[in-house]
Amino acid sequence: MDRILKIFTRESGSINQAALLLGVLTLCSQILALFRDRSIAFFIGPSPQLDAYYAAFRVPDLIFICIASLASITVLIPYIVALMDGDKVTDAARKYLNDVFTVFFILMVAVAFVAFLLMPYLAHFIAPGFTPVYQAKVILLSRIMLLSPIFMGLSNLFGTVTQLFRKFFIYSLSPIFYNIGIIVGVIFLYPIFGIYGLAMGVALGALLHFGVQAFASYSCGFTPKFSLSINFKDIKNAALTSLPRTMGMAFNNIALICIIALASYLKSGSISVFNFAFNLQSVPLNIIGISYAVAAFPTLVKCFACGKKDEFIKHLKGAGRAIVFWSLPVIFLFIVLRAQIVRVILGAGSFSWEDTRLTAACLAVFALSILAQGMITLLSRSYYATGDTKRPLIVNFVCSVLIIILSYVFTYTFQNWLFFRDFIESLLKVSDIPGTKVLMLPLAYSVGTILNFILHWIFVKRDFMPNESFITKTFFQSLGASFFLGLTAYLSLNILSPIFGTTTFMGVFLQGFISGILGIMVAVLVLYLLKSEELKDLTETLKTKFWRAKVIAPAQEGL
Repeated sequence: MDRILKIFTRESGSINQAALLLGVLTLCSQILALFRDRSIAFFIGPSPQLDAYYAAFRVPDLIFICIASLASITVLIPYIVALMDGDKVTDAARKYLNDVFTVFFILMVAVAFVAFLLMPYLAHFIAPGFTPVYQAKVILLSRIMLLSPIFMGLSNLFGTVTQLFRKFFIYSLSPIFYNIGIIVGVIFLYPIFGIYGLAMGVALGALLHFGVQAFASYSCGFTPKFSLSINFKDIKNAALTSLPRTMGMAFNNIALICIIALASYLKSGSISVFNFAFNLQSVPLNIIGISYAVAAFPTLVKCFACGKKDEFIKHLKGAGRAIVFWSLPVIFLFIVLRAQIVRVILGAGSFSWEDTRLTAACLAVFALSILAQGMITLLSRSYYATGDTKRPLIVNFVCSVLIIILSYVFTYTFQNWLFFRDFIESLLKVSDIPGTKVLMLPLAYSVGTILNFILHWIFVKRDFMPNESFITKTFFQSLGASFFLGLTAYLSLNILSPIFGTTTFMGVFLQGFISGILGIMVAVLVLYLLKSEELKDLTETLKTKFWRAKVIAPAQEGL
């Protein structure tokens, strides 16, 4: 067992190794998350009940992000390390963690209790377009889910210890158990308690998430207890350090709350369709963008602290080029194979063909911003590495406000400008199905996110590399290869569709899978002919034992 655990604690030879390992482990978690969404789609499908379920997440999620990230891993670990004697747990380190645990637990429970009491009023802001019956469902579902931020927040705190002792394998199990809890709620609790069974599954998943981290923390010698004498000065310093990052994440969540509020006025099932598409587009973001950003962050911090500006720029550019290299092909694949992706993953049971087409159209619009989302995770961390948290905060605030404004502007334009509506519907091939107004919500999110990336990119260029090219060569190489990937996949679909048909799961899967593989092969050939450095680096990395790389996992509130 010791030899197995050492696999997850060795130093990495490069950012590519660390990112590749983290990406593989994230993929395992994301596969289970997709199975979770497939179970929900099969048993319930887009409906007013499922809309209420997804709307009920908004307040608990906001509480989790605002409170849990104040005691994030990246902030607490340096404080605890400073109080330890090497790898030996000291009384001072235990005292500090006990103080944080006490304040954090009281604050989380108090905020959750206040939210519990205010939920009848908050429901009118979250889902103003719902009927009183479904607003009542949102209230009860949200109250059940308020257990989630408490357990998840404590898990995030205990995860600090897990990461401190490099128990990455155990740490990575938590999201898996969280999804298992929700799946249990869908399969076993939903038939008994109805839609409230799903909320119970969320609470169960959060409890399992916490249980894994609590067990791991106990095995490391840390068993947090309530502290009677608290050193508020150190806790205040940690919270103030986390505050800008916390506010930046909160702005994005508030933008989503406003989008859900607007969607509550649209056709029933719109919130469900939006969330299904959002979860699907988050898979490549987690695997690519977050993996490279997290893998690069410790190196960026070290280079800046040592005054190695050239090394800092080199690693920042390398991670940025890698994100571009992977993201552009994914964008083209998602746009061309959107219907096959959605139908294979979600298309069963209560999830109809119309639901498939509308969700696929939303996915295609979301896909436009996959590169931007991945680059934002990296570029914002470049500022965090230098200790500058204000600039990402301001950019995130401005773009979150823009997303909210664009959601209303695009929805109004879609409803009142026939030419614009016909153009969007014909472009995405959804002219003959109802509820297409929901497409304006992912469009607003993508436009706002792309602007967020552009602003980050302009500031990073100005502050760190004013006279250097950043990702230009890689961008055009990957864009050219992605174009041929998309063209090959599109032509293959037209050839294979009559052969395999579109009425069976296996037929849809095979035409999508074969078309995707052929497109990827053509893209690799184009990159080889263009002598892509990123393709060469990937080939070299695959030859190494990248699974032995040390990885620092992202904080749970970022997943």
